[in-house]
Amino acid sequence: MYTWIWRTLPGGFPGKLAGSLLLIAVICVALLFIVFPWIEPLLPFNNITVE
Repeated sequence: MYTWIWRTLPGGFPGKLAGSLLLIAVICVALLFIVFPWIEPLLPFNNITVE
């Protein structure tokens, strides 16, 4: 998969490096702002009770 992404990105080495870093940043932002807030209510970590 990584070789397919590397071959698909345009440009030489600097362009591919910048494109892959941009792709990683977009994936991290999507996880932090879309996926994790959507899944957070389903996780049991907020159900902490101390008696």
